[in-house]
Amino acid sequence: MTADAAERFPRIETAIWRRAVAPFQKSDLRLSLWQLVNSVCPFFVLWYLAYVSLGVSYLLTLAFAALAGMFAVRIFIIFHDACHGSFFKARWANDLTGLLTGIVVFTPYYNWRQTHAIHHATSGDLDRRGVGDIWTLTIEEYEKLPRWQQLGYRIYRNPIVMFGIGPIVDFVIIQRLPASHAAATPREKQSVHLTSLALLAIVIAMSFTIGFWSYVAVQLPVLLVATTMGVWLFYVQHQYENTYWEHHENWDFAQASLYGSSYYKLPRILQWFSGNIGFHHIHHLSPRIPNYKLEDCYRSDELFQRVEPLTLKTSLKSLFVRVWDEDRHKMIGYHKTEEPQARS
Repeated sequence: MTADAAERFPRIETAIWRRAVAPFQKSDLRLSLWQLVNSVCPFFVLWYLAYVSLGVSYLLTLAFAALAGMFAVRIFIIFHDACHGSFFKARWANDLTGLLTGIVVFTPYYNWRQTHAIHHATSGDLDRRGVGDIWTLTIEEYEKLPRWQQLGYRIYRNPIVMFGIGPIVDFVIIQRLPASHAAATPREKQSVHLTSLALLAIVIAMSFTIGFWSYVAVQLPVLLVATTMGVWLFYVQHQYENTYWEHHENWDFAQASLYGSSYYKLPRILQWFSGNIGFHHIHHLSPRIPNYKLEDCYRSDELFQRVEPLTLKTSLKSLFVRVWDEDRHKMIGYHKTEEPQARS
């Protein structure tokens, strides 16, 4: 690690950060139930209004669907907390919540829980990339690829593919294919099938009630908004210029969590819809903290406030990071002389 990188990523004693997060690692039943109510109920109301408005104006349908998509992001955060076992104290309650919300957000619960746990255990580790993360190469690895593989990497990281085509393909198609997952047990593989069967049952039921194309006319824009917004949040939480990557022998969990996960400082309304996931550096340090306690944890200790925030404006620079430069410990464009920068 360079002197500059060592200064940017100071080590934190385990006892210090564990003491800082400990008071916030318990769920609150009242807050969890209220979050379910204020997230799931508006989603279904808006979905219904989007359907009803089909007979009035499709622009109105799109407006309701877009708002429903934003509530779907909030539901995904509940699903995400359930995967970490942080939304309720009881495991059965987390499992039930995760299974049901997983159907709403087109994601198999047990399978995603496993791959996401691997993501948390390996985030920022150059030698353990590839499960539950964005495909990221070092500049040296990229330059050694044959031209056709470089082209594939460029297509994958193109914003139109990454945030437009890719998310909908992932949640509608790839999440339905057990072979595409790093499932380790039969239960995780079965969760893919069961979620897909539940979604198929919903499509069939909707086809016989409101009609197949009416269902698609509402559900497709809901998914487009939810998946694009969700993938952007996941992307910007780890793909930014001054993030953290290290080889395993030098990798440190606390450093990877605090400096390899962004603090995405969003406007209040977007912070609410995204379930406080912008405090991602704290979430990675302690995934046992439920989303509604992340901001309180952030405000409680200077340790968390030393991380430089990304804003909506500065996060746009992340659109132009492509590969990891091991010499300078930063994400850059496709060439060592190419610095990522937001373009007007």
